[in-house]
Amino acid sequence: MTDALSRSAIRRIVIIGGGTAGWMTAAALSRLMRNGHSSITLIESDEIGAIGVGEATIPPITAFNKLLGIDENDFVAKTQATFKLGIEFVDWTRRGHRYIHPFGEYGLDIEAVKFYQIWLKLYSLEDDIPYIDEFNLSAVAAKLERFLKPSTDPRSVMSSLAYAFHFDATQYAAYLRRYAEARGVKRIEGKVVDTTLRSEDGFIEAIRLESGEKIGGEFFIDCSGFRGLLIEQALHAGYESWTRWLPCDRAVAAPSERVRDPIPYTRASAHSAGWRWRIPLQHRTGNGCVYCSEHMDDETAMAQLVAGLDSPLTGEPRYLKFTAGRRKEFWKKNCVAIGLSAGFLEPLESTSIHLIQAGVSKLIALFPDGEFNPIERDEYNRLTALQFEQIRDFLILHYHATERDDSEFWRYTRSIPIPETLKAKIELFRSKGRIFRFQDELFGESNWLSVLLGQNIRPRTWDPFVDALDYAQIRGQLMRMHALIRSTAEKMPRHQAYIDRFCAAAKPVREQSK
Repeated sequence: MTDALSRSAIRRIVIIGGGTAGWMTAAALSRLMRNGHSSITLIESDEIGAIGVGEATIPPITAFNKLLGIDENDFVAKTQATFKLGIEFVDWTRRGHRYIHPFGEYGLDIEAVKFYQIWLKLYSLEDDIPYIDEFNLSAVAAKLERFLKPSTDPRSVMSSLAYAFHFDATQYAAYLRRYAEARGVKRIEGKVVDTTLRSEDGFIEAIRLESGEKIGGEFFIDCSGFRGLLIEQALHAGYESWTRWLPCDRAVAAPSERVRDPIPYTRASAHSAGWRWRIPLQHRTGNGCVYCSEHMDDETAMAQLVAGLDSPLTGEPRYLKFTAGRRKEFWKKNCVAIGLSAGFLEPLESTSIHLIQAGVSKLIALFPDGEFNPIERDEYNRLTALQFEQIRDFLILHYHATERDDSEFWRYTRSIPIPETLKAKIELFRSKGRIFRFQDELFGESNWLSVLLGQNIRPRTWDPFVDALDYAQIRGQLMRMHALIRSTAEKMPRHQAYIDRFCAAAKPVREQSK
């Protein structure tokens, strides 16, 4: 039985492209494929620069780190990382307005009634009930610029905190490269110039490098970025554009000097034709401007980026063109696309690196043998398409639910017909504030709640079960929750103090920023 299993196993895995996608894939596979008879080869070229727009993450990244078994403090120090408790949205609902989408949960349910349903009733009836983000520990800590790891004790309010990271994507790829190479991954420097397909079934047989070297394999993973060298150029998987809903198609990114202690959250500030990001790292600040080329040219976008800076640039700006959407087939023949080769959704909710992680996780769960049973391929494609579409809807919500009418861009985004899946979610919430999570959806109740309320979508009423609860009792419980969350956050160390104590970069920040 063992010999039969080993004979059918994939023995030669070839990853095309490095960067975050390639090295996350290589690291995860090298961790799990310690069978002694399977090889992993990664091909990348130092001449092809990484995109590097995805420096902010969401909480599932902590699970990926645990899968690899890496020391988190070492990872944070080596990648110049900071901690992230949420995303602040500035000028999205209307100019001058801001709200935070925090990680973690809001309050505690009372007698099986959702906390936020109870809050909806009290907030609508009384003026002194705090806004809902005051009942989220991650939100309160973010505003106070505090950080501490969550507790594993479910009885502690600290267990409700959730976090992710901001990190230098280039250094993250280098960190994972060291990890993967230490576990047997072979890296080959070179550019792929041709792909050979098998005549009998169209499977990829080998790739040829610019040097003339030919590299064969049984299973190929395309991490070549927007080019899609294998999945598109060789296998013609096709691409589904979503620009009618997400019209931004350009970005310009540039680093700037660090001028203050880093805040523990990402900031996304809307402008007349898109938005700007600000991502604080230990040694610098990452900045970018996402925009729609129909409503803003490159020079104006660069001016928007510079106008939002509070320190000088430390590098040349990089321009990026993209089309929001996804590959029609993520897994075709004996090739899986992961990262930008699979699709692109602007990093408004920091999902770029998560989509890499999710692609790797699904691949591990459905990893084929030499028979390449199509049921595994079809399930991978179904689940990945569903996740892309669910994230797409969440991003569209930010553009659709706006009161802005100060530019042609915002008048367009608020008026376009939205997907039926998103329309149903909004209408269900407008009725009685109800939110449901479907089929392992990435964003849950608390995520949708923060953005729906933040973008000023208000339910007409609340769940009728709230009315069965004693009003004075639930009011008292909410106010005690609020006091406990506030006092807990105030006792947490400053974000910078936590980094200094546990995971500061090896060199002084001031020295590295010169």
